[in-house]
Amino acid sequence: MTMASALLRRANLPRIARNTQLICTRSLNVDHAQPPQGIPPPLRGVKVLDLTRVLAGPTATMLLADLGADVVKVEEVSRGDDTTPLSETAPNHASHLPPESAYFLAVNRNKRSITVNFKEPEGLAVVHKLVQKADVLVENFVSGKLASMGLGWEDCSKLNPRLVYASITGYGQTGPYRNAAGYDVIVEAEAGLMHITGEPDGPPCKVGVAATDIATGLYAHGAIMAGLLSRAKTGKGVWIDCNLFESQLAGLANIASNYLIAGQEGGRHGTAHPSIVPYQVFPCKDGFIMIGAGNDKQFGLFAETILGRPDLPVDPKFSSNKARVANRQELVGLISETLQKEGRDFWIKKLTGLGVPFGPINNIEQTFAHPQVAARQMISDVEHPRAGKVKLVSPAVTYNGKRMPITRAPPYLSQHTTEVLSELGYGREEIAELKAKKII
Repeated sequence: MTMASALLRRANLPRIARNTQLICTRSLNVDHAQPPQGIPPPLRGVKVLDLTRVLAGPTATMLLADLGADVVKVEEVSRGDDTTPLSETAPNHASHLPPESAYFLAVNRNKRSITVNFKEPEGLAVVHKLVQKADVLVENFVSGKLASMGLGWEDCSKLNPRLVYASITGYGQTGPYRNAAGYDVIVEAEAGLMHITGEPDGPPCKVGVAATDIATGLYAHGAIMAGLLSRAKTGKGVWIDCNLFESQLAGLANIASNYLIAGQEGGRHGTAHPSIVPYQVFPCKDGFIMIGAGNDKQFGLFAETILGRPDLPVDPKFSSNKARVANRQELVGLISETLQKEGRDFWIKKLTGLGVPFGPINNIEQTFAHPQVAARQMISDVEHPRAGKVKLVSPAVTYNGKRMPITRAPPYLSQHTTEVLSELGYGREEIAELKAKKII
């Protein structure tokens, strides 16, 4: 989950739809040949009960939905997911509901939404029926909260011994922090990521997106797939304990190994690499560009072609990476001075095809105008029942050259409540009575 304050930065759909009309207008030489056939949705027939909110959990369940799982998202009756705006008027029909938010739409495609107040016995009975039919349950409540409500692992495994039950928390199911709520930015701080992010002479900085939440969602998705494979072999369900803190520790990668093996403390290096030079962002006359000359050959090409200094690769101060690291300040100053003489596009043209890794620092508009976005069809137009046509980022993986389709737009609040309850055997009168009591 992200901090509650971050949830205030949300926009209703009409505004977002107007602001995202760009998307790749440049002319491209795109291969329009028919792509090969993909694969059948591997999770077709798998039923997932989604009791998650905000980002980490919804990311995991969206990835399952992309693979064909029937994901039923259970939301709070009056306001839904924590990412749903509360103070604005819905744009189209069902105007008593909150409007759609860009945040919610980003991680809830291919799902169905129902609303159930499972704090009440009749609502709990509804969720218990869903548990009995589910293959997977995913939740991100504080440790022990669902157990106190009759929906913990032990409760649910008695109802359905084959259930794969995934708990996503801030710090895990055991330990002194097990009851602490998990927020991405707090864990970024507490698990080391913020300490190593930012400029060397500046304060710690968070990552621009909730990277710890997203990583946790990816870990949870993989763990759930493993749980389904285990169940196929053993016939038994499993309780998965996935949390932000441990996901972030695992994400420290070489920084963690440097400390654990060599006792080397991490630090902030901005965009620079602690042990490779030049390997950082440099200013141009009108923007910034990332240069990554990772070996002596690349540095030689860069020095001769870009800097016009064939003498540098044979200068003892710069002839090896070790020497370049020792003389980092001098070399970085020289490169910065040269690159600031021309604009970003000039240097992009000079670097293209040279064999030196580089990339412009794109803003979000430039990112989605990237020719690779168009060539790979990374934007999907989806027809939403309330907001009309919206643009979403496509699933990131292809199978035999084809992406899994977006078969359902992200749902509006309670869109599928009647449908799902009918599948559970509830009649029209029973559903109407539950609505009247505000159980659903």
